[in-house]
Amino acid sequence: MGGILAWVAGSGVVQGIIIGGTLAFLTAIVVMNTVARSITTSVDGWTSIPVCGRPGNGLLVRAACAKALPMVNVFEEAAYWTAAEDGAGQRLTGHRDYILRFEAGQFPPNDAFWSLTVTDVVGYMVSNPVGRSSFDDRSDLAANADGSIDILLQQTAPPGREQNWLPTPSGRFRVMLRAYLPGAAVLDGSYRVPPVVRV
Repeated sequence: MGGILAWVAGSGVVQGIIIGGTLAFLTAIVVMNTVARSITTSVDGWTSIPVCGRPGNGLLVRAACAKALPMVNVFEEAAYWTAAEDGAGQRLTGHRDYILRFEAGQFPPNDAFWSLTVTDVVGYMVSNPVGRSSFDDRSDLAANADGSIDILLQQTAPPGREQNWLPTPSGRFRVMLRAYLPGAAVLDGSYRVPPVVRV
């Protein structure tokens, strides 16, 4: 057994296979990231990839979509927007407080429902004191006098405004907005998600 291990350790063929496999893996990651950037739309800190899930996509686009949004629906079934930065281009962090304001009637148009979720940078929900990680169209959100709705993204509860508070983790985080069976304004690109604004 020791002789086999010594041969493997000293074999140029085995080392070549390992090095070649590692380089191929890293090259594939670089290529998928490049393709993902080329098909990603970014507006006011929010990114989306509308072409994911379509049957006619080529191999590289399918691979890039699988890496960015595993098991994604076609855009006509579910639109996804992700923000890891605020509207000014600064990374979202629990060390700061933010407001996401939807003007009256300006939640994503849809024929099913919408949802807004806070996750860590990997995409996992994080525990918080109130056990709340998302809002959706069934949430009882308090409206402002003009009908707009502020969603407060911060680590600690805002006094008197807890109803619209979506707790954030202590470090970096991201926010994902989804619209299921999105409306025409989403599909034609005219709908714009409001920016996340630092307080």
